[in-house]
Amino acid sequence: MKSWPARASITIVRLLCLLCLLAAPVVAAQPRPAVPGASLLTVDGPIGPAYADYIERGIAQAAARGSRLLVLQIDTPGGLDTSMRVIVRAILAAPLPVACYVAPSGARAASAGTYILYACHIAAMAPGTNIGAATPVQIGTGPDPPAGTPSGTGKAGEEKSRQPTAMESKAVNDAAAYLRGLAQLRGRNAVWAEASVRESLSLSAEDALAAKVVDIVARDVPGLLAQAHGRTVAVRGQPWRVDTGGLVLAATPPDWRTRLLATITNPSVALILLSVGVYGLLFEFMSPGAVLPGVVGAICLLLGLYGLQLLPINYSGLALILFGLACMLAEAFLPSFGVIGFGGVIAFVIGALLLLDSEAPGFGLPLGLVAGIGFVAALLVVGTAQVALRTRRRPRPGALASLEGGIGEMLGDAGGNAAGNGVREGWANVGGETWQVAADAPLRRGERVRVLGRRGRVLLVAPLEPGSPPAPLGRVPPRPGNNQDAPANGH
Repeated sequence: MKSWPARASITIVRLLCLLCLLAAPVVAAQPRPAVPGASLLTVDGPIGPAYADYIERGIAQAAARGSRLLVLQIDTPGGLDTSMRVIVRAILAAPLPVACYVAPSGARAASAGTYILYACHIAAMAPGTNIGAATPVQIGTGPDPPAGTPSGTGKAGEEKSRQPTAMESKAVNDAAAYLRGLAQLRGRNAVWAEASVRESLSLSAEDALAAKVVDIVARDVPGLLAQAHGRTVAVRGQPWRVDTGGLVLAATPPDWRTRLLATITNPSVALILLSVGVYGLLFEFMSPGAVLPGVVGAICLLLGLYGLQLLPINYSGLALILFGLACMLAEAFLPSFGVIGFGGVIAFVIGALLLLDSEAPGFGLPLGLVAGIGFVAALLVVGTAQVALRTRRRPRPGALASLEGGIGEMLGDAGGNAAGNGVREGWANVGGETWQVAADAPLRRGERVRVLGRRGRVLLVAPLEPGSPPAPLGRVPPRPGNNQDAPANGH
């Protein structure tokens, strides 16, 4: 016969199975929205790993919901080339039309935003917006001319006379061909697309419409949907007639995951997290058992490293940062009075300046932040050096000045020495240290002795007189006139 716990368990399992069977038809019978919908994604800032993940997931979710159209509203100064290409591939592989809308008024689709707009099935802009300047940011045109440069010999003249390097030519040609291919795929102005890469051209919304760079100029999203109605676009190579009649727009703003990813992939935040993580672990090592600094430090360190691995970083700069942090950690355990610590601060600052291997907008490290972190690190090194210096100057408990007159205990019998002069030598525990001792009288193991003085590395002791007041072993009051800085010679 089964016990009542076994019967109760079986009953609970049966109830759970029954609930699952009852819930399955209910879930299956959930009615789908009678009116087809359109999804709205919003990009407001530099294009990075966070927005690439957000758009990829947004396209997949819109297709799963059965949306008839996805509207991607953007306002971006540009961003990382790798993230931009991830977004473009997701748009080209989307199972539904994607309309890119540069809005609101005053917004822009510069640099990477231009490529994203060209990749979309429908390109739209709000009045007062602009598009263009698609030249790769690593390809510079040289420094600005110095003040007082005569006209005709300034920046334009330098651009004509300066020959681009092989790497610059490769990057420009690759970007121009990429954008031209997107323009030809969508039937837009390919000549201007190439010129926007090679000459960093930009256009306003009205000029872009006249030049057939975009398809629609609309004041708001409902106006965009109205103008997109009835257009035929190619989705995965198949014609698709856009039907926006009666569409219900469902906005999907960036969620917590996108916001968190955008925060930790900010180079400034990643560098701060990396520094806080190392200092947290440092405090935990210096004060074992505190727990909180170690936990917080480990979390910050992992988040900082995760953010950096998503960014185009210079590994030489990262190596210098890690080397600098290691030197600052070593200063706390191997005191060099600032030599190792300040070397680590210098390595950290140089590494931070070299860290980012990109000049994309929004992905730079401010000099003020690097200087501030370096200054705080230098203060910590100075504090650590001062603590080490004070510790070195403090007399040790085993110094001779604190041992004279102290009480010790013999660790063995004291026998005669090689000179045969009647002096007994042995070993004793004095002040918590093992010393070689010498006495004129015989001494036995465990016998207590008093320190009289020193001869080289040997302490001169005498048996403790029976009438002498007892003193704790190794706790000796200092005697007047002693030299507190006298060297100790323990073994």
